[in-house]
Amino acid sequence: MTTPSPAPARKHFSMIRGFHLADVFTLGNAACGVGGVFLAMAYMASQSLAQFYWAAALAPAAFIFDVFDGRIARWRQTHSALGRELDSLADVISFGVAPAALGFAAGLNGGWDCILLIYFVCCGVSRLARYNVTAEALSEGADKVKYFEGTPIPTSVVLVGVLAYVASQGHIGSAVWGGAWAIGPWLLHPLALLFGLSGTLMISKTLRIPKI
Repeated sequence: MTTPSPAPARKHFSMIRGFHLADVFTLGNAACGVGGVFLAMAYMASQSLAQFYWAAALAPAAFIFDVFDGRIARWRQTHSALGRELDSLADVISFGVAPAALGFAAGLNGGWDCILLIYFVCCGVSRLARYNVTAEALSEGADKVKYFEGTPIPTSVVLVGVLAYVASQGHIGSAVWGGAWAIGPWLLHPLALLFGLSGTLMISKTLRIPKI
């Protein structure tokens, strides 16, 4: 009777050792998102516009990482379920939580604003979850999907650009662009409606965006 050979010992950081180059770029995306959240909080404490602009600048930086991780995965043919999940989790931070945090820091902190910002993030999470479970069907056997159902969550970079622009015009904080409306017990800043619109477009099933 042969003795079964012992299982190979697991090495330290074995999960990280299994990462592909594309996964490293995905983590760069996530790092930019976390940095954006930290800088948005730092701006609220210091009111230094430089920190606000740096927080906004990390959104396009995250977008660049997001573009390159997909291209590298296709170039090296290293697609994996882990990589897809990593990409979605990083996108939630960089293009969901970070823009919402920057919006709050910019002065969208009324009660209705907060509901819209939360709605925006929840729509982004739902959009990514739906994409993960439908990507195979949408690709129709090809290497990648042919179109997006609803706008991709990285389009929130446009919202960050709007916030950076209004900041450059001095229209954030108490002077937030569009003023404020008192509706019931809470305030609503019209600028926050852009987050509501963006979230709604992300979860649309009828809006189809060709994937280039």
